[in-house]
Amino acid sequence: MKPTQDLPDALSGGEVSGEASGLTGPSVAGGELAAARLRGEREALLRYVAKLLAPDLRHAEDVVQETLLRAWLRADQLDWQERPIRPWLFRIAHNLAVDTWRKDRAIPVGSAADVRPDTADWDDLADRVVDRRWLQQAMRRLPYAHHEVLVHVHIYGRGSEEVADVLGIPRGTVKSRTHHAIRSLRRELGVLENEETAA
Repeated sequence: MKPTQDLPDALSGGEVSGEASGLTGPSVAGGELAAARLRGEREALLRYVAKLLAPDLRHAEDVVQETLLRAWLRADQLDWQERPIRPWLFRIAHNLAVDTWRKDRAIPVGSAADVRPDTADWDDLADRVVDRRWLQQAMRRLPYAHHEVLVHVHIYGRGSEEVADVLGIPRGTVKSRTHHAIRSLRRELGVLENEETAA
């Protein structure tokens, strides 16, 4: 492929990367038409990408540039007369933004714990395992009706109306069972006595 200085001004702002690096650009006439139309889409595309990547806007310009470059490289293949280009650009930008988001949040396999920025404290992890075990044992000691409602509300994240429909009981019963189940669970874990003593 030709160096980026041969690309239209609006599209050359950095290195060619990813999928676009192995393609050749459009014909001269097609390239000028494509560049002119893509310049008109740039601002709307940048606003769209900025919303996708908010609050982390470091990569917004890169995503827009890569999107415009891909469109320019495929200018001879796109139907500029019959179909609007904006939905295609937004789809490409969306996919690139998702890829950027995933890449930024990925933790390399086999990396040392001290290299990762959000490394969990191992003592804290052990405490969480013990706490989870205590919670499981306490939930097993609850009456089945209370256990069932807690699982639906707090594990599955369902609202009281949905739980009522699933279990075939009135909504008020779901609320009452949830309240009593949490109170019983707190008593099982010794939380309630500690709070009542402190009050």
